Amino acid sequence: MTPFVLIAVAMVAIALAWVLVPLLRRGTAGVTREVSNVAVLRDQLRELDADLATGTMPRDRYEQSKRELEVRAIEESRELRGAAPPPSQSTAWTAAVIAGTIPIAALLLYVALGNHEAFAPIAAQRAKGAAEHEVTPQEVEAMAAKLAARLEKEPDNVDGWVMLARTYYALNRHADAARAFDRAIAIIPANADLLADYADSLGAAEGGLRGKSLELIERALKADPTHWKALALAGTAAFNNKDYKGAVTYWERMKATVPPGSPIAGSIDASIAEARELGGLKPGLAAASPPPAIATPQAPSIPAPQAAALPGATIGGTVSLAPALAARAAPTDTVFIFARASEGPRMPLAILRKQVKDLPVAFTLDDSMAMAPNFALSKFPSVIVGARISKSGSASPQSGDLEGLSPAVSIGATGLAVVIDRALP
Repeated sequence: MTPFVLIAVAMVAIALAWVLVPLLRRGTAGVTREVSNVAVLRDQLRELDADLATGTMPRDRYEQSKRELEVRAIEESRELRGAAPPPSQSTAWTAAVIAGTIPIAALLLYVALGNHEAFAPIAAQRAKGAAEHEVTPQEVEAMAAKLAARLEKEPDNVDGWVMLARTYYALNRHADAARAFDRAIAIIPANADLLADYADSLGAAEGGLRGKSLELIERALKADPTHWKALALAGTAAFNNKDYKGAVTYWERMKATVPPGSPIAGSIDASIAEARELGGLKPGLAAASPPPAIATPQAPSIPAPQAAALPGATIGGTVSLAPALAARAAPTDTVFIFARASEGPRMPLAILRKQVKDLPVAFTLDDSMAMAPNFALSKFPSVIVGARISKSGSASPQSGDLEGLSPAVSIGATGLAVVIDRALP
């Protein structure tokens, strides 16, 4: 905006100079004429001198002509001094009116015809454009209704059923999503992606992974034994049944499908560590065992004794759910409370598992919850504490999960308030 204003001011100044300078210089015309006349008289005097020198003009004629030139010069000088007054008052007023009118007229023309938004900040224009093109939930609902009506006439359109199912899932209409997934797998029954998504939607609609959801997970793993979502759901189902050995087995298989050192790998490690701790399992034991049947419950083992926390290596506070998001979480949804380094690896340094029905809940994270000795709270000066609600119960963040994060805090902080206030995209 500033360069535009400077350019506009310069152009107005040039326009004023173009009009006012000739107007105000009229009073100098007499001076210019006087200078010109003096130059002419000097030329005539030089001619007289030349005629006298060559002998073409006698001395007495020369003297007479010279006196005549001097008299004429004096008379014309007097006339010009009387005829060259300063600019008149009317000329000055005219200049003043023009000087005020041109800038005002330019401003009025810009207001009437200019593009006022052309110089708005780019971010503001983008935000305005995004707001104008943002699709509202009501519009998504309307599009889903049109698609559902069309699919009743095109029952074999598998792409349409998949799109409808995932639209319903995004709208948290899990029962409708499950029915749409059911129509899709009726057409392509051995698709691991659809089977896992179907199991996820059905589990969300029924408040847990059981019955048909477990059958769908088994079918997905039969179609693709390395399918990460099916393995995540299988591990979650085993964990919820207190089959911690089975949960570790499935989650270790899932970890092998993700990039080492990635945030997802860190979350999987945290879930495995929690299952080992609750099941009293030694490292490497579950991995060597074949995966159990998903639906087989197992009595909980006696947990292994926890390692003593280092002095001051704790973080304490409360986790709550924002009222605006309360309707989007079921009482039995899993809540992961975790801490990660504010600078450095994103792997959780400590993790605690609760349910939505426990909120608001007080928590304390310490070194006894570390996944590895080198990744403990006491090894880092500051951490970020977060809480995430997972509808699937998976430790891996998924679209639609609800989350809240604290600012970076020092180890030993207490009274920390973490509010779950946003949905993951």
